[in-house]
Amino acid sequence: MVKSVEWKKNKLILIDQTKLPGKLVKLECRTPLQVAEAIQTMKVRGAPAIGVAAAFGAYLGIRQPPLAKTFDVLWKQLEKTSALLAKTRPTAMNLFWALERIRRCAQNNRDHKLPTLRDIILREALSIWREDERVTRKISELGAELLREGDTVMTHCNAGALATAGVGTALGIIVEGARRHKDIQVLVGETRPRLQGARLTAWELKQAKVPFHLITDNMAGYFMKTGKINVVVVGADRIALNGDVANKIGTYSLAMLAYHHGIPFYVAAPVSTFDRNLLTGEFIPIEERRPDEVTLINGKPISLPKVKAFNPAFDVTPHKYISALITELGIVRAPYDQNLRNLFATLV
Repeated sequence: MVKSVEWKKNKLILIDQTKLPGKLVKLECRTPLQVAEAIQTMKVRGAPAIGVAAAFGAYLGIRQPPLAKTFDVLWKQLEKTSALLAKTRPTAMNLFWALERIRRCAQNNRDHKLPTLRDIILREALSIWREDERVTRKISELGAELLREGDTVMTHCNAGALATAGVGTALGIIVEGARRHKDIQVLVGETRPRLQGARLTAWELKQAKVPFHLITDNMAGYFMKTGKINVVVVGADRIALNGDVANKIGTYSLAMLAYHHGIPFYVAAPVSTFDRNLLTGEFIPIEERRPDEVTLINGKPISLPKVKAFNPAFDVTPHKYISALITELGIVRAPYDQNLRNLFATLV
């Protein structure tokens, strides 16, 4: 299995996902600025992977020389680094969840000597990394139970191992489902404008030897109407308490199409992707990226010179279009507001 995020010899090692599928290139990040740049430019992407990278980025921020000699100075370093990382991808909930967890760890252990405190913070980042491996494995196992032999599954964007520190969420389910069931086929939406489906999901499915076909995003309705899609499984970047889901732009359209055609539409995400401060998806911040991601492909223009373009990176799918939310703690169905409260009540 590919490892999108690793920690070795006090360096964060990332797969540069902008180079795939042509080249498998690994980056070494030694500073929080390098981590922030990797997140902003989508060299590392996917909400869980972003969260893991941010945790290590926060640690790197407190071990850069000159080392702090008091907790107050260390805390200022941590706050500065957290602010730098938080600006990179405003929609990805795991980014903020991981940064808050590192900050809370620092405060809870502030009475330790600073060398010990730095070690404790590193251990917390390592825990976030290793937990994601376990969590995504559980999600893939639970979600695979929803698939049947002979299913054709559609997915959007990339929610596989490249998007997490483990086996993936939505794509982890699909790969595990193909392992358990016969004749599982996959339709991969290309995912404009960054082509994560065409570049990354296709690459992962080929590595896993799962049969798939690539389709353009606007073919989904045709294949649903003709009965060629049995189920849709996607990931998420932030989920509100009522079950509204922010995910890669185009997810909303896909969910409505599935709803219209009576096709199950599943969202797979760890509990860390849920924003328990937001009652509905109306308040989820939507990242607006550079227009040239729309007007250029591989650096080549596809439209008029200096053409204007909009580029929202995500949209929000209302919970009414979602058949179930697949988490490591179980599969949640409507009514989401009540059932999510029950789910979170089990957490300490």
